[in-house]
Amino acid sequence: MFRFIFDRDTWQEIWGSISKNKVRTVITVIGVLWGIFVYIALSGAAKGMDNGFEKEFKDIANNSMFVWIQRTSMPYKGFKIGRSFNLRLNDVEVLKQKHPEIQFIAPRNVKGVFGDAPPTVVRGLKSGTYTIFGDYPDIDRIARKKIYDGGRFLNDLDIQHERKVAVIGERVQKELFDIDEDPVGKYIRLNDIYFQVIGVYEYDNQGGFEDDSTIFIPFSTYQKVYAMGDIVGWMAIAAFPEVDIVALEKNIKQTIKRLHDVHPDDERAVGAFNLGEMFGKIIGFARGMNLLSLIVGLATIIAGVIAIGNILLISVKERTKELGIRRALGATPREVRAQILLESVFLTVVAGLLGIIAGVGVLAMINAMLPEDGGFPYTNPTVPIPYVIGAMLIMVILGTLIGLIPAQRAVSIRPIDALREE
Repeated sequence: MFRFIFDRDTWQEIWGSISKNKVRTVITVIGVLWGIFVYIALSGAAKGMDNGFEKEFKDIANNSMFVWIQRTSMPYKGFKIGRSFNLRLNDVEVLKQKHPEIQFIAPRNVKGVFGDAPPTVVRGLKSGTYTIFGDYPDIDRIARKKIYDGGRFLNDLDIQHERKVAVIGERVQKELFDIDEDPVGKYIRLNDIYFQVIGVYEYDNQGGFEDDSTIFIPFSTYQKVYAMGDIVGWMAIAAFPEVDIVALEKNIKQTIKRLHDVHPDDERAVGAFNLGEMFGKIIGFARGMNLLSLIVGLATIIAGVIAIGNILLISVKERTKELGIRRALGATPREVRAQILLESVFLTVVAGLLGIIAGVGVLAMINAMLPEDGGFPYTNPTVPIPYVIGAMLIMVILGTLIGLIPAQRAVSIRPIDALREE
């Protein structure tokens, strides 16, 4: 069999058969080519979107959310509508105990956003206004902070001892420190209190309130500096990967309502942004795109392969006399069948390879045209190699199966009947 496949005469016969009607062959091959092209293009597009969002939010816990307080919309237990209240540090401990699905929880406070004037920070003769965050170390586990070499982020001892330390953004370093001056170990003045710089934060635009003019200080120190007591501005919460983040959000809201005497049906009192739910929708959309590409591509490939089968049936009919002569000269049914099957597989594979090349070329062009600043969550639209190999195997199998029909037709021709054909 292998000798037959690699025989030069076999391929000369196949080429002669294909070249008899070039236009018909090319049009039919385009059907298979278009199917694999659609599959590659759609799969690559879905992968590019998946890669883009993964890159955009690579340092943020996927199964996370942010919770804050708004005004009530329903009266309850003697409280009037429109009541405002605050989250408290004790709420954090209660949420940890009642919801073991929580992996990390970080209470946060901030000065310089939500219409609040940014505080002035001074170093020597230089000064500027910057956003000040009071944070726990767990915020770095929920949304990873990139710290330049030689520095560090806040730790538990900073919280415990209410240390006057700060992690500053790149713009803060640029405006308050000299060029080539290492800010780590130096001091800045906030609210007439000196803070030692322990790290410089590399800004990476991932949304949220932080930017390159951010300064992080320990939550406990922030509370003392601004006399906040146990008030919490909002919470960042990350659940374990397997947890249903949407259900957890509802449960957390209900717990907060119970703690602060809010009507259980009040949907406005506790606000939340569920990043995990958004990620779930993105992943679901990408999977839907992959499924769509598979269905559309496979349907188009099947249609193209069927067209190839029809071409070969016509070819067999046109070559009836030739096949009869070959049978009369001693060609076995196995050899005739193998030639037709080989012709079917050859056309299918050639069409598939051309479709893959066209699809990869289009994806490469799209990738080249994407903005380099990462402003659009789409990057590196490629198709995994196993998907491509799988598509090629499917095409070979389909080409073989569809080739069995004309091959059997060719074998069924009796030499004596073929020789009578005009």
